[in-house]
Amino acid sequence: MTTPDPRELHGFGVGRGAAVGPVARAHPAPHVAQDLPAPLDLEAAKAAAEASFAAVGKGLQARADEAAGTLAEVLGATALMAKDPALLAQVRTRIDGGAAAVVAVDRAITEFSDMFLAAGGYLAERVTDLRSVRDRVVAHLEGLPEPGVPTLSRPSVVVADDLAPADTAALELDKVLAIVIEHGGPTGHTAIIAGQLGIPCVVRVIGATSLQDGVEVAVDAATGTVVVGPDDDVRQRVEARRTALAALEQDTAPGATADGHAVALLANIGTAEDAERIADVAVEGVGLFRTEVLFLGRTSAPTEDEQAEVYARVLTALGGRKVVIRTLDAGADKPLAFVTQAGEENPALGVRGFRLVRTAEDLLRTQLAAIGRAAAQTGQEPWVMAPMVATVDEAAQFAAIARDCGVRTVGVMVEVPSAALRARDVVQEVDFVSLGTNDLAQYTMATDRLRGELVDLLDPWQPAVLDLVAITARAGAEGGTPVGVCGESAADPVMALVLTGMGVTSLSMSPAAVAGVRFALGRHSLETCQRIAEAATAGRTATESRAAALELVDPQVREVLALG
Repeated sequence: MTTPDPRELHGFGVGRGAAVGPVARAHPAPHVAQDLPAPLDLEAAKAAAEASFAAVGKGLQARADEAAGTLAEVLGATALMAKDPALLAQVRTRIDGGAAAVVAVDRAITEFSDMFLAAGGYLAERVTDLRSVRDRVVAHLEGLPEPGVPTLSRPSVVVADDLAPADTAALELDKVLAIVIEHGGPTGHTAIIAGQLGIPCVVRVIGATSLQDGVEVAVDAATGTVVVGPDDDVRQRVEARRTALAALEQDTAPGATADGHAVALLANIGTAEDAERIADVAVEGVGLFRTEVLFLGRTSAPTEDEQAEVYARVLTALGGRKVVIRTLDAGADKPLAFVTQAGEENPALGVRGFRLVRTAEDLLRTQLAAIGRAAAQTGQEPWVMAPMVATVDEAAQFAAIARDCGVRTVGVMVEVPSAALRARDVVQEVDFVSLGTNDLAQYTMATDRLRGELVDLLDPWQPAVLDLVAITARAGAEGGTPVGVCGESAADPVMALVLTGMGVTSLSMSPAAVAGVRFALGRHSLETCQRIAEAATAGRTATESRAAALELVDPQVREVLALG
């Protein structure tokens, strides 16, 4: 019997769920001693390294083939890392220089990881995947068990330093009660996938990896806590939460406030499989279809035919419900082999998103033509928006190109502060706008959103971020232009009330978050939401803003959703 250990660890929660269960620790990454002797046979060492990379790449691709949706795409891209000629060349060069095979692998991937971190953005996000390749290759070379989550013999709480997509793909989801990781961040792959699957998850939990296999823990995503050795009271609270959240899933009505003010509740997706998976879920459509998943990891752009087929699948799966398609958000920090850019010192501020029109307008026109074909084929009318629009001129330019390609409902993302500050002019050029609150926070606070240690600066409750959202919502209301939010802040029930009070007309989030947001909206009138928004924007700090908003939230909503 495990000895109780009544500690409480803290991190950042993903979702509102909770669970109690025994810890199942992931196998650690193999240690590589840096003073290993040079190989006696250089050619044999190089052959062994190449064989290990090939085996790992084959294994990752097999998992990608068995997976679906965003996870399949990410795994496929990770498999490509294991086959990267530049990486293999670095390993061979280091072996020729006298490094043992495992040392060569470790040093080469460390160098690539450092370059990815320095680049920031999407590349920094892929460092976990790159290190996962390293761990698997080294384990293969040394004949060790593959790092990651072991086979689960019972429902468990998975605990790890971090989880790469390959680790997540191997999870037996029917036995995963919750996920706890020591590193990572709220926008990392583990958090995103856990949110999509509705698995309670807490990230950046200092001390998590010190937990022993089998010890009982209570994981609460709503509060971001992990209680070690939970007593009966904690267990009862967890069970009450699980029961309450399950009951909320039974409500499938459209999103609306208590007095009937409509607020569309939509889902974020990345693939056609994601759309098909939510076909029977109680959402009113898709508020963000991230089309870049179609492009990443390829050596050439998908053809118009390929794209049209995917877009048609999405429109068909949603059966006439609203679908908002975001055009390609890539370039610079999301490099594409077929759209080369010179090295940029600040890729997050470089040629990305709509800015690719400056060098590859045909890429955008092909995508828009494919969307137009899918619309004609299905008889549906998707809404289409461009990312990274910073000026009124850019908004007008995108609208002209999109309409020229047959798109009827055209919008832009508001994720650059300049677009929010001039929202009154931007909304005159388009049919709708959508706030990407993750990037808006990043650019407003001058903080890389993938830097977990700066997560407090990226808090969507930061007053400066709230001000820009309010400016945009007000401009939309004045111009009669719909304003949506497709950043994950929409998944926060309290923030959802604030956004509604500001005048936001639709909220898009992970499907698992919809029930809680629907419940919160249905317990407050529009007037109350407006008062909550006023209280939030009057705060001087992120903590003050959220506390002021929470004070006005219905007590039953606070209790059921564990809002604090």
